[in-house]
Amino acid sequence: MAEAARIIEIKSKTRMEHDLIGDREISNDCYYGVQTLRALENFEITGIPISTTPEMIHGLAYVKKAAAHANRDLGLLSVEVTNAISQACDDIIGGALHDQFPVDCIQGGAGTSTNMNANEVIANRALEILGYEKGRYDIVHPNNDVNCSQSTNDAYPTAFRIALHMVIETLLTEMTALRDSLKAKGEEFADVLKMGRTQLQDAVPMTLGQEFNAYATTLGEDVLRLRESQQLLLEINLGATAIGTGINAPHEYPALAADYLRNFCKIPVTTAPDLIEATWDTGAYMHVSGILKRTAVKLSKICNDLRLLSAGPRAGLSEINLPKMQPGSSIMPGKVNPVIPEVVNQIAFKVIGADLTITMASEAGQLELNVMEPVIAFSLFDSIALLTRGCRTLGEKCIDGITANREHCRKMVENSIGIVTALNPCIGYENSTSIAKEALDNDLSVYKLVLEKGLLSKEKLDEILSAENMMHPQFIS
Repeated sequence: MAEAARIIEIKSKTRMEHDLIGDREISNDCYYGVQTLRALENFEITGIPISTTPEMIHGLAYVKKAAAHANRDLGLLSVEVTNAISQACDDIIGGALHDQFPVDCIQGGAGTSTNMNANEVIANRALEILGYEKGRYDIVHPNNDVNCSQSTNDAYPTAFRIALHMVIETLLTEMTALRDSLKAKGEEFADVLKMGRTQLQDAVPMTLGQEFNAYATTLGEDVLRLRESQQLLLEINLGATAIGTGINAPHEYPALAADYLRNFCKIPVTTAPDLIEATWDTGAYMHVSGILKRTAVKLSKICNDLRLLSAGPRAGLSEINLPKMQPGSSIMPGKVNPVIPEVVNQIAFKVIGADLTITMASEAGQLELNVMEPVIAFSLFDSIALLTRGCRTLGEKCIDGITANREHCRKMVENSIGIVTALNPCIGYENSTSIAKEALDNDLSVYKLVLEKGLLSKEKLDEILSAENMMHPQFIS
């Protein structure tokens, strides 16, 4: 009797679900169903569930909500079922049930496991709202109702594009903040004269402010480019169903679903003019990835410069000081490393590698569908998350706290051979060459040699080498 009671108790905590493979027992605590369970068992790949990108979960919920409303208008769903599905989607958009999306980000099946995960969770939450037990799919069915007029092949890419649009917006905010931090340093260092360098050799004088303003400009360019790439994501294939022909969906459905989707997610999506092309094309993802790679390369270059300019403190360039974030060595006392630029360098390497993954996954598309879209999604979301955190970290923990070694920068200018280029119009090429050679051969200061030889007065020399003149070079005779 005790054993029979125990079996009854266990059974009451589970439910039986079936698919074309067979029957499986599911815990009643789970809102997901049998197809999600199989995906959990099949795809132990990254250990990173799709719920780690909440924007993707929100995108799926927006798609399912829009589809339900369109299907109701077309007479395919009852008002009662539509309202329950809609409320379930709103719960998910509000942050509920995200733990019920455990499927691995990288999966076979072109995203079918992700789509069915959403269908099952929404169906079971809708059943709960209607007062039924989970698994009563005769009332609300994951495929027949939640997935009505859809296929994974249009629902998943549409949700993906909505999610990408959202996360790019967050990245743009951080990139803009970092650009502004760099610009602020450009203003702060506007009067700091220093040597410019080409090929790691002394070139001509400039200001530290000009150097940081250039960093701000280059990042600002990518803010604009990323904003442009965002627009490519607005074209969706919702209503394409399996391959773009719209099979199993009413003719009016694509436009109606897109209208509801625009209204719900507040993103101005439009239906692609050629749904067959839109179902397999991944050009927008490659474009976004290319901008991310471009941004990563630029950020890495800036971080390389920061590490060089701060090298020292006594045996390097040491033109700037980075904020001291942590002890730098387990063996060398007093050592402090440029850890923030270093970590951003490593982020850049990851993003650059992800771009190759996205390129190869896009190329691997065959015929009417690109089944590699999950790894494209995983790579893009990962790159955007890394860059978002990287920009925030670089700005707040490094750029904002940088200080300049003003006198050291000035002395290096005065001792540099490179200043003869600025003096050339005033003292002539022959005198400039002679001064440069003598300074190099005897380890002397160009600045002092010019004064000693009476080639220029101190007032004239200081005028030529003023920060103002280096910012806006003029011909001074």
